[in-house]
Amino acid sequence: MFKIRKAKEEEPTAPGQLKIKKRSKVAGVMITQYVEELPEGMSTPDFTRKPIALTIQEGKLAIFKAVVTGNPTPTVTWVRNNGEINEEKNIVVFDSIAGEYQLQMPDVSADQADTYKCFARNEYGKAVVTAALNIIEVGFKKSKAMKESRTAVREIPEDFKKALNKVDIEAKEDKKPEIDEKFWELLMSSEKKDYETICAQYGVTDFRRMLKKLSERKMEREQEQEKVVERLCNLKPIELKADGDAEFELEMSLKDPTSKIFLFKDGVMIPFEVDTDVKHGLKQVGKKFVFSINGVDPDDAGLYQVEVDGVKIFSTDFKLPPVEFLVKIQDVKAEEREDAVFECVLSQPLKKVKWMGKNNPLEQGEKYDITVSEDMLIHSLVVKDCLLLDKGIYAAVTGLNSCNAWLVVEADNDPNANRKKKARKTTRAGGGGPELLKIAEEQQAKIQMEREKLIAKARADAEAAAAAAADAEAEKAEAMAKAKAEKEASAKAKPKAKAQKKTKTKTKAKADDKAEATTVEEEEEEEEEEEEGEVEDEKEDVQGEAPAEVADTEEEEPSQEKRKRVRAGPLVPETVIDPGVYFTSGLSDVTTIIGTDAELVCSLSSEDCDGVWYKDGKEITASEDICIVKDGTYRKLIIKNCKEDDAGKYRCEADGRKTEAALSVEDPPRINPDDLAEFREPVIIKTGKDATFNISFVGREPMKIQWYNEGEELFEDSHIRIEKSSSHSRLVLTKCQRKITGEIKIRIKNECGTTEAITQLVILDKPTPPLGPVEIIEATSSCIDFKWRTPKDNGGSPITDYILERQQIGRNSWKKLGKIGPEPKYRDSDVDHGRKYCYHIRAETDQAISEMMETDDIQAGTKAYPGAPSTPKIVSAFKDCINLAWSAPTNTGGTNLLGYNIEKRKNGSNLWGHVNPPNEPIKEKNYAVKDVVEGIEYEFRVSAINISGAGEPSPPSVFVFARDPKKPPGRVIDLKVTDSTYTTLSLAWTKPTEEEGVQDEAKGYFVELRPAENPEWGRCNSNAIIISSYTIMGLKSMAMYWVRVLATNEGGDGEPQELNNYIIAMPPPVRPQFTDKNMKNFIVMKAGNSARVNFNFQASPVPAIKWLKDGLPVAKHVTVHNTDTSSQLMIPAAERHDTGIYSIIVKNLVGQETSSVEIRVTDEPKPPGPVELEENVLGTVTVCWIPSPDEKKDDRLHYVITKRDSVKRSWHTVADHLFNNKFTVVNIMPGRQYNFRVYTRNDMGLSKPSASPTWEVEKRKETFSLNFPATKSCSFETPPSFTVPLKMHKSPESYECYMSCAVTGNPKPHVTWYRNNISLNTNTNYYITNTCGVCSMVILKVGPKDSGDYTVAAENPLGRMECSTKLVVQD
Repeated sequence: MFKIRKAKEEEPTAPGQLKIKKRSKVAGVMITQYVEELPEGMSTPDFTRKPIALTIQEGKLAIFKAVVTGNPTPTVTWVRNNGEINEEKNIVVFDSIAGEYQLQMPDVSADQADTYKCFARNEYGKAVVTAALNIIEVGFKKSKAMKESRTAVREIPEDFKKALNKVDIEAKEDKKPEIDEKFWELLMSSEKKDYETICAQYGVTDFRRMLKKLSERKMEREQEQEKVVERLCNLKPIELKADGDAEFELEMSLKDPTSKIFLFKDGVMIPFEVDTDVKHGLKQVGKKFVFSINGVDPDDAGLYQVEVDGVKIFSTDFKLPPVEFLVKIQDVKAEEREDAVFECVLSQPLKKVKWMGKNNPLEQGEKYDITVSEDMLIHSLVVKDCLLLDKGIYAAVTGLNSCNAWLVVEADNDPNANRKKKARKTTRAGGGGPELLKIAEEQQAKIQMEREKLIAKARADAEAAAAAAADAEAEKAEAMAKAKAEKEASAKAKPKAKAQKKTKTKTKAKADDKAEATTVEEEEEEEEEEEEGEVEDEKEDVQGEAPAEVADTEEEEPSQEKRKRVRAGPLVPETVIDPGVYFTSGLSDVTTIIGTDAELVCSLSSEDCDGVWYKDGKEITASEDICIVKDGTYRKLIIKNCKEDDAGKYRCEADGRKTEAALSVEDPPRINPDDLAEFREPVIIKTGKDATFNISFVGREPMKIQWYNEGEELFEDSHIRIEKSSSHSRLVLTKCQRKITGEIKIRIKNECGTTEAITQLVILDKPTPPLGPVEIIEATSSCIDFKWRTPKDNGGSPITDYILERQQIGRNSWKKLGKIGPEPKYRDSDVDHGRKYCYHIRAETDQAISEMMETDDIQAGTKAYPGAPSTPKIVSAFKDCINLAWSAPTNTGGTNLLGYNIEKRKNGSNLWGHVNPPNEPIKEKNYAVKDVVEGIEYEFRVSAINISGAGEPSPPSVFVFARDPKKPPGRVIDLKVTDSTYTTLSLAWTKPTEEEGVQDEAKGYFVELRPAENPEWGRCNSNAIIISSYTIMGLKSMAMYWVRVLATNEGGDGEPQELNNYIIAMPPPVRPQFTDKNMKNFIVMKAGNSARVNFNFQASPVPAIKWLKDGLPVAKHVTVHNTDTSSQLMIPAAERHDTGIYSIIVKNLVGQETSSVEIRVTDEPKPPGPVELEENVLGTVTVCWIPSPDEKKDDRLHYVITKRDSVKRSWHTVADHLFNNKFTVVNIMPGRQYNFRVYTRNDMGLSKPSASPTWEVEKRKETFSLNFPATKSCSFETPPSFTVPLKMHKSPESYECYMSCAVTGNPKPHVTWYRNNISLNTNTNYYITNTCGVCSMVILKVGPKDSGDYTVAAENPLGRMECSTKLVVQD
């Protein structure tokens, strides 16, 4: 059993263990972390899919599913809040395929309803999540049994002991298990052929006892049913139809038509409606009642019972085949604003599955689209317009089975979409595709095959049942013939009958001894035969024809003898008995309306027999209102102009046979057709007037009268008055407004039915304004054509005209345009080009004119000027003419161009002058300008002209001289290469010389390039350059090229000038050299870290780079990354064996360069072993220690020893750079305690110390004697002297200057400071101090006046001493 821990209890934690609360990405999951920092690669447990709360019917399978993550893999346990989980009954499994941990609880009961917790634990933390299990109890017997068990009287021990001593038959019988009440309900409403199946289902084997008890219960049930039902037949159990609905039906005649019918499912009453479109519906046709269940789902399975006024009438058990998922829904990854599709395939057709999204039920709507295929096997859920909030778990539930999947919504990270609403995408993510359809088709074929097998089996069973019924009928006829023969024989010869009776009794008894078991159906038939036999015996006793001996014999062996008697004799009766006249079809209940004719019809087997009619037991004959008709075998009773008194029970008797039925006369509300036609005429009034509606009707009281306006019921208020009577109703609406225009309906209802009458109310009012905005059809310089929408409400009358008026923008007056007709459009031809107009539009009807609608400003042919033409091109230039050409503008302003204007301007002038007259535009796109002066430089521009006017001018052309064409220039001079790289080449040259009449001045240059393998030249610059240098870009590294330069001017291109040799695309040759100023030659790295060494260099061409370690190639785990100007060596996770000298060799065609760096890989040193102390020499102590484990690994490792004694109490170093494991410390004083520490040191630093024990040498006390010599008087007086003289000072101006010296003497000398032999002791500008012989003077702000010689004089009684220095103040 699982241990349950209360929610408020706190779990104990290990010493030093933490409890850090964390949040999970899945709502409802609580995570507790046990450590402060998680190791790399480790994680606490978490739930990626948590168990979902379940609400399930009692007796079914409940499954909780969870998916967990964590490293190391967590351990999953399940507990419940109140109670323990039964390990034997409940199963905890792990589905390795789906990665799910499951808690399976089969056959759940009400006491298992609780809150369950799922724990996931590992060494770094735990995660917990809860889920509720709700149980729906079946029926009401359980609560009753619980109540009885609580209130039952407990037996005392003495009574229990007495009970143990009693052993009788009754006690044994009481030990038999009680049969479920549901079992008897099913038997009483089932056919005999189903008895055996029901018994096997409930484990009942004692058929005889079952049949006996069933017979008793049937009698009790029939007695109860007789109180409310006259007749009950044709009970059809519930069946599942092909369209996914289910229904069951029965025929019954109620004694009281007002009796209430109730429907129960598993003992719980469920509501139903007469409308069959709801979940549970009832359809009644005559005496036939059909109960339907629309949209069957797994929760609809159970026992359904029909009750009438508390009496059980019919029970049927509805079982659904188990529905499983052939294809489960899959995880879907969708982009934001995209649709996501979940699809699954079921094993059985189901009209509807339950879709859940994040534990909430989903319904068809704007957000979700739920569809089902025609075969009801493929179910789809479409999540429309996915947003980030839609991310979560979605599930499909079919009762006990369910499947779920994740919806992951990826955000749209498009930077261009910031601050803009993203457009919805038309694509869909997820879905099964054609493979899903194929699986569904295969399953549909399988289901169809199973249905055909079941239909074939049902037909075979029906044929077998028909054959058995025929045999039973033959046996029954045989038995009746035999009984009749015996009756006649017994009347003639009683002794002979008695002998035959005894013989039959013995034969029957022998047959019973041989028969060991019979089927349930045979035993039921035998019981019916027994009852028939008893009836016959009773008749014989009444007539006195059967002797007493025979009766006694029958009482001794009742069942055996009667069975034997019935089954004896030939199968074919010896005599044929005429059954007489009988009804081939009986009367049926008839319901008619008062004032109409009613007809009751039945048919006889003979045409010659007359029928007698009765009403409520009294014979009736033909009259004016009653007509009795004999039509062949049909007998009819026609009641004309039925009245309420004609209702009752009618019976027809013929030749001792009878049939009866009930006639119900109803009086529903009815309206005279003429009154109804008059009522339907529309009522038309003006707004503010009153409207009245009258109608007369007939029908049985009481009647409920309701008035409606557009489907909304009307109630009396200040504007509504309703008058009602038994045959008339009147509705008065006062001060009517346009908004109540619409349908007016009256509904009249009584217990017999409902009738309705509908008319229309039209309230006339002025129309609403026309609707804008207007749609512009045409807006040109000559007209404005536009249209608008008609008013939303025309006020109940058609639009006859629209009235317009116009205003030109900028003016205050409005021009009336008048009425234009009923068409909502207008064409205004009286407009000025480029002007804007505004219009007022009103709608006119027969009733009134609407308010005006004002349009937006509409411009008549907006002035659209053409764009600028292209830059004019100089075709040719002469001293008296310059030829120009240009291209038309791309934007013509929406109209045809009328021509062009040309303007010219002299170089150095700001004024443009027209070449052509403004009123004579140039039609062509070229022109010869002849108005030029020789030798003057001009530029030109062109502007296009359309109907709106001249547009923007083009950019000006290049300057051109008005002179005859020039000669091409000569070759460029001194062409050379100034610089080159792997992709560029820089050239320079000198301008060609000018020779009059031979070659003119160059105006520009073209650079041409040809690869060595290509014979054609290509120009590097499309436009001529004016400078005498150029850089060619985009060359191929190390490729060979030919280069040439040619000069050009207005006369054309000159001769090209080539380089003497081809050029290779590479920089100038450079010997490799390192460019790092401070290159490291020694690097210390900690083991486990990555080591990186960078060398930057320059070299041309690109050098080859080689790395060596201690003269050998580097190891494979060392990576080298090279570029054209640098190289990097990296050692990932360096170890001690990577220590060494790494050399780089950079080599190209010009030379090579080498550099080295020593990399030492070490680790933090480990401390030495235990420290021992020993004394070899008095006054010394030898410190010995065990070497550090790193001593052999690191040749630079050494030791440091520190000491502390009990007097100084501070540590100081006594030895460093020790490479052995022993050191002798001297000057050890007796009586003092010493402590020593030994450290290991390498390139990483110091290790932790290894401490020695305390060392102490006891101090030996000896007698000390001192002989003092004769003392002499001593004088300590000394003359002044300078122990530290003054120094020379140079100080910048305005800075502080500090002078000091040290003087001694006894007695203490008097000190005086002098500047240029002037005493400074009393000068406040100088700060002078004398502390313990140190004499100092501070000049706070040095100025030019402070320059000079400074002297310090020290004087006492024994002498005088001076010390001088010099101060220089710098500017």
